[in-house]
Amino acid sequence: MASIEDLFKVVKNRFTDDSRPAAKSKSVEIPQDLLFKCPRCGNVVYNEEFQRALKVCPKCGYHARLTWQERLELTADADSFREFDTELKSLNPIGFPRYEEKVAKCSDQCGTNEAIVTGECTIRGYRCVLGIMDSHFMMASMGSVVGEKITRAFEYATERGLPVIMFTASGGARMQEGIISLMQMAKTSGAAKRHSDAGGLYITVLTDPTTGGVEASFASLGDIIIAEPKVLIGFAGRRVIQDTIRQRLPDDFQSAEFQEECGFVDTIVERGMMRKTLSNILKLHGYTKETTMR
Repeated sequence: MASIEDLFKVVKNRFTDDSRPAAKSKSVEIPQDLLFKCPRCGNVVYNEEFQRALKVCPKCGYHARLTWQERLELTADADSFREFDTELKSLNPIGFPRYEEKVAKCSDQCGTNEAIVTGECTIRGYRCVLGIMDSHFMMASMGSVVGEKITRAFEYATERGLPVIMFTASGGARMQEGIISLMQMAKTSGAAKRHSDAGGLYITVLTDPTTGGVEASFASLGDIIIAEPKVLIGFAGRRVIQDTIRQRLPDDFQSAEFQEECGFVDTIVERGMMRKTLSNILKLHGYTKETTMR
């Protein structure tokens, strides 16, 4: 029995075959958003079906990247989110060519001024401070504003005795801001430490991908570290590590499952169960509901 992908190729070839008279007289556009092809296993499904499955591949369980709006809708109670620091915008501290244009374009596309959105919300009635990184904004690289927003979120939570939940997804430090971007590693780590010293709970949820300076700082400091299935987690790239140590790495190296086996990740949670899991953790740690569950 032919797969959806095979059938789609046949139809596409019929429309694009130059030997057919109809092809010469009239061009037919194939809808670009009709199908989704999993980058991990190559399985092809209708995009509508993929969306209904919360952007999870039905064959291999790969959890595709979400926008911050999609993640917020899946996580927070309806109408409970109050965003922090919406006015903060990146400058160009080292005069990187066309950096302002790049940030402005990403801002228009993603509907936010930076690669992370922070704020206060409730999750099934439990109040918390929430941070969501969006990989569609310059691969969620961490510059000065990202570091500042994360730090302020921790400080807000520390002052009010609230738990912090961070959804991470990043390619690492932002090269367009040079050494200033690297300073954010220490800055965010210090804020997480002060929150911990005050007795606050910090949960990190690692999504695809969490790498570089983000993984090497606040993303790895959670009291409880959760990961979505089959996501990429690591610091340096696979080839860089292999060339350095001159050893072949395991095929599943830097996957969520590998990290769990090595003790870096506490648990792997499927996307559809994430909201319930987070609320259960907050309940187990003594937090009480402040609003009616929605």
